[in-house]
Amino acid sequence: MRTHGAVEPFDGHSSRVSPTVEKYLAVRKAREEQAFRRRQECANCLRAVTTCYCAHIKPLYPQTHFAILIHPLEVWRSIASGRMAHLCLANSSFYKGCDFTHHRAVNALIADPANYCVVLSPGENSLNLSALNDDSRRTAFPADKKLVVFLIDGTWSQAAKIKRESLNLKPLPHVCFTPQAPSQFLVRRQPRSYCYSTIEAIHAFIDLVEQPRERHHDNLIDVFTAMVNQQIEFEVRHGRKATRGQRLAAVQAAF
Repeated sequence: MRTHGAVEPFDGHSSRVSPTVEKYLAVRKAREEQAFRRRQECANCLRAVTTCYCAHIKPLYPQTHFAILIHPLEVWRSIASGRMAHLCLANSSFYKGCDFTHHRAVNALIADPANYCVVLSPGENSLNLSALNDDSRRTAFPADKKLVVFLIDGTWSQAAKIKRESLNLKPLPHVCFTPQAPSQFLVRRQPRSYCYSTIEAIHAFIDLVEQPRERHHDNLIDVFTAMVNQQIEFEVRHGRKATRGQRLAAVQAAF
């Protein structure tokens, strides 16, 4: 017997439900499940499991030790290429902070007599490796020491802050290179099209300095491109306005 105001339980499978309602419930359930999967994050790359790029990674063992200094506000950005580079480079370091003056691990790398430490950063006082011939480039770094390259990962203002406050980095030799093509970081605003992301800069450095015969380091760009294309596809699929015209073109070229 049904009393006034009582509501019978409904499990979504009652024979009294019309086909239209059943279809609506099925679609809603599918969307909820998809949204739940999208909210789940990969513990390594911090991206949603549906857009995780870890499957594209092939561990790379370059001769150079890359030490990535990332700004705290950049650590949890899923599109940050510094974390991506660290995941790809098996023998890299990854440190968070704004001022590394008293950072023990960073100072240990600098103080180690077996290392030759440089900072990869554009600037008037940076040695442009692109302007050197192959012989000069090879002799730019001591052959009997481990080359350690510090990179600062963050926005340009964040990077400037880290460079300004990290007194232990200032005495180190600074090097740079001339980009041969515009950055492909299409999902992030850059001051200029030739401003490279951290992972693009590492790839270019390996190209210039190590010049490996087998181009295993190209996987850095493969992983980076996969992430960028996934991000663009997501934005286009959800009707978001692209900030750069190349975004849609990149999606069309990739699929």
